Amino acid sequence: MTALRRMLSAGLPLLLRRRAHTCLTSWTTRAHVRAASPSQPRAFTLSACTWRDADDVSGGGGLHEEDEEEEEDDDDVIDDSEVEELFRVHAPAGPQQHRVFVVHPDVKWGSRKQHLTTAELMMAEAVGLVTTLDTWRVVGQLVLSTKTPEKKKIFGKGNFQTLTDKIRQTAGVTAVFVNVERLSASAEREFEEAWGVKVFDRYSVVLHIFRCNARTREAKLQISLAEIPLLRSRLRNELADLDQQGGGARYIGGSGETLTEVQQRLLREREMKIRSALEKLRRKRRLLRSERRHKEFPTVSVLGYTNCGKTTLIKALTGDAGLQPRNQLFATLDVTVHAGRLPGHMTVLFVDTIGFLSQLPHQLIDSFSATLEDIKHSDLLVHVRDISHPETVNQKVNVLKVLNDMQIPDRLMSSMIEVHNKTDLVDNYRPTQPGALPVSALQQRGLDGLMAAVEDEILKSTGKRSMDLSVDLRSPRLSWLYKEAAVQHVQVNADEGSAVVKVIISAAAYGRYRKLFTGR
Repeated sequence: MTALRRMLSAGLPLLLRRRAHTCLTSWTTRAHVRAASPSQPRAFTLSACTWRDADDVSGGGGLHEEDEEEEEDDDDVIDDSEVEELFRVHAPAGPQQHRVFVVHPDVKWGSRKQHLTTAELMMAEAVGLVTTLDTWRVVGQLVLSTKTPEKKKIFGKGNFQTLTDKIRQTAGVTAVFVNVERLSASAEREFEEAWGVKVFDRYSVVLHIFRCNARTREAKLQISLAEIPLLRSRLRNELADLDQQGGGARYIGGSGETLTEVQQRLLREREMKIRSALEKLRRKRRLLRSERRHKEFPTVSVLGYTNCGKTTLIKALTGDAGLQPRNQLFATLDVTVHAGRLPGHMTVLFVDTIGFLSQLPHQLIDSFSATLEDIKHSDLLVHVRDISHPETVNQKVNVLKVLNDMQIPDRLMSSMIEVHNKTDLVDNYRPTQPGALPVSALQQRGLDGLMAAVEDEILKSTGKRSMDLSVDLRSPRLSWLYKEAAVQHVQVNADEGSAVVKVIISAAAYGRYRKLFTGR
């Protein structure tokens, strides 16, 4: 009720000024209004947070795709100030800490039972998500079996009472993290009323982490879009409470709209505005890809489960001092592109992508579809696995599931290179899977074999080929080849004023070469 009254006190004056597209933002950031009930208020805010940086490997920063763009057009759908305003919708006025009790529902049988992992490992990942946030602390945890995970309260009556007693006996609990994909709004409300503290699911916790790590306007817009389902479900809950008190169907002034209709309309308008802005950024991303294609730069998308070492690997392959690998979940949120040179002197672009995670709803993946679209348009995929992680097999299954859900083309799936990273953490590691390449990105071991494999697959996927061309050194042929192809070796015959040049060249570039210099 508090959140809804907050909205009303700030939103209605703005409606009268016909600024509907900014009302929702104001609703959630204005002054607190006295709650009608003594229960914990369910505001639409997320906690402010800062990143833990003790495990940072190096300083610097990556080049975001957005950094490559020219100055924004004057007719932008949404400007930077509006992006910041949308992004601040969930941010509270000051820093907020949480002492979190983590509960993991252990499904013993049925379609929802996890077969490639254990309850203990899933609990460890849940705890890792919480501790990624600098101002959050885990003060208690409990694995509790359930036969009915689809029910509103998830647990049976006896286990739910056991959980409630455990939470109440743990000193200082300010939030409970229920380690499930999504809680319904009604389930969240019942839990908060039973325990008297804020309740989170995986969706909302990951959004907290994303929010802390967002840097570019695209990331902030994508997070704002991903938060829409949370706003919508919680709004329905607040309105249901108001209806029970006889106020939900009242009309607003003389507008002819009920409170419910006004709020749902403003949510729709906000969502449409965000989607429109993201579509414009998507078009710019397409232009960047087209530019790279025109310059014939092959692209390699490096992907994997979160914190598998993608950024560290790209830094080792490219020598890009600006990259800043961090030992954190979801340290990479924005797509960054980094140039590297293969053994045959061919330049390729390595694309650092957002990390994957198990049990995330499609809505969250859909919100980042513009970012993940780069994967579909790559020439090659490199799947990085943290081979030292106890759940490495389960993580691989989850990554492949996301790729299949994204409908990645078969040509990319079949040519994908699997890299077993962090072998320095495993004694005498030998890969058991054929074709897998063991490396240690941190210690820069096994990189030569990986680069050779990348070059081999790039040549296959792009149609480039290695050729020996005889050139007259008095002509501009050699300088042209240095510009348009990858020159591997030059053998000069000084007496004849000629040279044999070994190059890797695309069919299109070779066609231009022949037309310019041989007339064919």
